[in-house]
Amino acid sequence: MFYRTIGASRLLGAAVAATVSLSAMASVEAAEWRGWNIHKPGYPNTVAMDKFADLVKEKTGGRITVKMFHSGVLGSQPDAIEQVRIGGLEIGNFNLGPIGPIAPEANVVSLPFIFKDMGHMHRALDGKAGEEISAGMAKKGLIALAWYDSGARSFYNSKKPIMTPADVTGMKVRVMNNDLYSGMIASLGGNPSPMAFSEVYQSLKTGVVDGAENNWPSYESTGHFEVAGYYSLSQHLIIPECVCVNAKVYDGLSAADQKAVKDAARESAVLQRALWEKRAKSSREKVLASGVKFNEIPDKSAFQAAMKPVYDKYLAENPSLKPLVELIQNTK
Repeated sequence: MFYRTIGASRLLGAAVAATVSLSAMASVEAAEWRGWNIHKPGYPNTVAMDKFADLVKEKTGGRITVKMFHSGVLGSQPDAIEQVRIGGLEIGNFNLGPIGPIAPEANVVSLPFIFKDMGHMHRALDGKAGEEISAGMAKKGLIALAWYDSGARSFYNSKKPIMTPADVTGMKVRVMNNDLYSGMIASLGGNPSPMAFSEVYQSLKTGVVDGAENNWPSYESTGHFEVAGYYSLSQHLIIPECVCVNAKVYDGLSAADQKAVKDAARESAVLQRALWEKRAKSSREKVLASGVKFNEIPDKSAFQAAMKPVYDKYLAENPSLKPLVELIQNTK
């Protein structure tokens, strides 16, 4: 009886020790990621990134949680991209425009008129082209888990409608900080003015710049339509955004958790794209109702032809990426 009691006690002690050990292991393995997003509450990307955080927690059984910080409160987009690259932040929702100068593969999507329309962009990025771009970004510390919409960018300004490249001649146009965008405006005869997005409204209002270029929701939500009342539907850039994770953090996950995180990102992208389409429609209706002077550009061939120097320079600097450019262009 004595030996049975001792044996039972030892078994009980071993079980308790095992439970404590497993609890400690779970505690060590559990991780809270910090996520960056520039957009405000209610914006399609913000709603989708919150959904992503919920899905990650659910799909990993709480092993990974994501705390999202919206409205750019953790810094500017270029700073946040660098923070995710070096591991100061784990994840972010970024436009590929500022990533382009870091990863040449990502810059492909910033070539003017490379995508025919939104559907073409989805088919290319959700397929082999997207995989190649993400692989290029991974070499620089970023892995793209999924692609979000950020609409088709068109020109708007405070001076006149834009119908032909000649209408851009001499115009000061704000662009994101990327040589491709500066080259695009220069090839049209304009004066590119790279500046932070937060500075654009005041610069348009005071005449520091004559115009800018962006999608319907950004044009509306920033109030740019109040100070730049001409919107010309050029749709010269269709630049996706990514849900991007630090490469070392992602590579350090188990295969199961990698799949869970990627699945969560892709599910959030389905939601974001649906919300984006609705938001783009409502933003367009709002600014047109305000009296914005809108015009379509029936023939964009002159604009496309003017981009030849931009393509030539890009491919001369990145000859190995010619197959990727052709892969996108040939995507049906």
